[in-house]
Parts: sequence; structure tokens; C-alpha cells
Amino acid sequence: MLQTKHYFHEMETIATKSVTKGRSNNKLSKTIHKLTTLNFASNNALFFLTTHETKAHHHQAKNKNEEFKARTRRRAVMEALIARLFAGVTTIKASYAELQMAQQPYNNEAIQKADQAVVDELISISELKKRYLKKELNISSPQVTLMLAEVQEQQSLMKTFGITIQKLQSLVDTKDSEISSLKKQLHECTAFNKSLEKKLHSSASLSKFENLHLSALNTTHFIHSLQHTLSSMKSFTKLMIKEMESSNWDLELAAKCIQPDAVFIKQNHQCYAFESFVNMTMFEGFNIPSEPLEKHHNRNLYLENFKRHKSLNTKHYLSAHDPNSSFARFLKSKYLHVVHEKMECSFFGNLNHRKLLKLNNGGVPDSAFFVAFAEMAKRVWCLHCLALSLDEDVRIFQVKKNTRFSEAYMECEAEQVVSTSSEEVTDSDSGELRVGFTVVPGFMIGKSVIQSQVYLSPVS
Repeated sequence: MLQTKHYFHEMETIATKSVTKGRSNNKLSKTIHKLTTLNFASNNALFFLTTHETKAHHHQAKNKNEEFKARTRRRAVMEALIARLFAGVTTIKASYAELQMAQQPYNNEAIQKADQAVVDELISISELKKRYLKKELNISSPQVTLMLAEVQEQQSLMKTFGITIQKLQSLVDTKDSEISSLKKQLHECTAFNKSLEKKLHSSASLSKFENLHLSALNTTHFIHSLQHTLSSMKSFTKLMIKEMESSNWDLELAAKCIQPDAVFIKQNHQCYAFESFVNMTMFEGFNIPSEPLEKHHNRNLYLENFKRHKSLNTKHYLSAHDPNSSFARFLKSKYLHVVHEKMECSFFGNLNHRKLLKLNNGGVPDSAFFVAFAEMAKRVWCLHCLALSLDEDVRIFQVKKNTRFSEAYMECEAEQVVSTSSEEVTDSDSGELRVGFTVVPGFMIGKSVIQSQVYLSPVS
């Protein structure tokens, strides 16, 4: 009985504990459920709040990006517009330069073309201005427009530079033409002055040497005598060429025999080869005294010889005086060297001139050809005596072939050669005038120089 009570008591206690425990668990569950529900609601509210802020930020960033793109495009459009304006201005400048260029020489077609180009570009710029003010610039691709504007500007600049080069080249050509004209005038004036000088010297009478004393002798007297001598030598050369033509000589071949490497600018310049031959032969040994005179009396005796021979009749002198005198020997020797046997035979059909001179009996040929030669020889002899009479040494010189032309020591014998050959020589590598051969030797009297006369040939 007691055990049964005890058992029921324990069972009742357990049941009470179970009920108490159950109530306690139920409260805990409710509390947890409330907490869970509150936490979920809080998280859900936070989620909705975060999503809204993200959308707002994203929208704001998108607006900024679009605004940046719009600002960048506007800037690109303005750059393209400005580039287009500069290109247009450059095009107008180039077209205006073309317009000016077409004025002289006058080119109506080019003027109209350039004028239309200016008008077209002004219209194009005016249209750009209108669209800009109305904010209707339809530039779909600013980058392409910018590049095209740069290309247009560069092309216009190149055109302007090309026109500038043409203007400068035209100016250079004009100046070159003026220089050539002035050079030609200078050359003509120089040639005219030389011709006047030669006429003055040749017309000057030798009578001024009549009362000439050794103390008054100077270079001017030698120059006057030289001009007389050269005039006589030129006259004899012309006579010799005339005789050669009458005897059917091949003048070109004969000139080539005298100057094998000479290049003649004109056919009639072959006469300078014959003149060179005569002059060089007659002046050979010019500095050598003709007689072993005493040194103390040298100058006086040579001056007296000059005075005695300058006005005499050569033919009469040779007939009346010693045929073995210094002058007679000089004349005979020079004739035999200048007039070859074949030449004399072709002129006269025989060699009587040579035979008569070699007899040494005072007989002299009476042909006009020999008289002209004797007159030339007399003047060379007188010049020789006058040179040996001077206080200063007289030296004769000739210019070597291919020597550069120098006005200090040379003058051109053929005036035509200077202008003609200068053009041809300009096309050569050296661009310099060169001496073909010496026509008349030069003289040096102390420090004074009498120019050598040379024939200039184009540089080969």
C-alpha cells in the first residue's frame, strides 16, 4: 500500500515536472520564434533599403557618364569645326596666291579658276557659321572631319609653298637675265674700249720717237710700238690666208695641223690658228740680243737701231745695205720659217723668193706678199730693239693649253668666244673657260704686264 502511494507520488512529481518543463519549453519556443521573425523582418527591410541606394547610385553614375560623353563629343565637334575653319582660311590664302600668280603673265583661265575657288570656300565657311549659330552642326564623325580638315590644310599649304617657289624661281630667272644682260653690256663696252685703244695706238704716229732720249723711254712707248707691230702682223696673216684660199688650200686641215687639239666655236675662227703661227714664229727669240754689243752701250745702240729702222723702206734698205746685217739675217730667217716651201710653191708656182734671199747679193723679191712680210718683219725688229733699249727687262710669255682664263694675264682674241663658250662651259663639269691656244704672246716689263691674247675653247 505504501509502495503504491510512493509510486503514484513519484509519477505525479514526474508529471508535474513534465508539465512545468513543457510550459518552459513552450515559452522558449515562442521567444525564439519572435526573435527569428524580428530578425527576418529586419533583414528584409535592410535588403530593400540597400537595393534602393544601389539603384540610385547606378543611375547617378550613368548620368555622369552620359554627361561626360556628351561633353567630349561637343569638344570634338568644336575641334573639328575650328580645324575646318582653319583649313578653309588656308585654302582661301592658297587660291588668292594662285590668283596673284595668274596676273603676270596674264592667264584668264587660271584667274577665273582661282577666283571661283575663293568664292566656293567663302560660301562653305558661311554655311558653317549659319549651322553653328542655329546649333545644327551635323558632324556625325568629328574625328573623320578633323582628319579631312588637316588633309585639306596641308594640301593648301603645299600649294601655297609651290606658288612661293615659283615666284622665287621667277625672281631668280629675272635676276639671272639681268645679270646676263649686264655682263653682255660690260663685255661690249670692254670690247669697244679695247678697239678704241687699239685704234688710238695704231693711229699714233711713230714720229714721237724721233727725238726720244734714253732717259725718257718708258713702257708706254713699247705699248705703242707693239700695237703697230700687231696691226702689221694681222694684215700679213689676212693676206696669207687669202693667198691660201686662192691656191685652193684646205684651211680647216691646215688649221688642224697648226693647232691639232683646238676646238673652234665658229668656222671663221680658224684664222686665229694661222695668226698664232705667224706671231709665235716672228716673236721666237725675241729676248735674245741680235749682236754681242758691249753692256755699257747696249741700250743706246739698240735705241738708235730702232730710230733708224722704224721709217725706212725695207726693200730699198735691203738692196742698198749689207745683206748680212743683223736685220737682213733676221728677215731672211723668219721668212724661211713662216713661209714653207710648199706654201711658196702653191702661191707663186716656184721657189724664186727663197732662192733670191739665199743668194745674199742684195736682191729681194718684189711681190706684194713679200713686201707685206718685210714690213711686218721690220716692225718686229724695231720692237725687239726698243725692248732691249728699256731700263727694265722685257720678258715674253705665252699661256699653256687648258690654263684657266685670267683677265690679269690674258684677253680673249675672239670676242665671240667669251659669250659663246661661256654658255657651253657652264654645262661642263668644271664650269670654267680654258685656253685653247695663245694667239699673241704677252709681255712683262718689270712688274707691268701686257696681256697675252688667247683663243678660248669649250672644256672637253
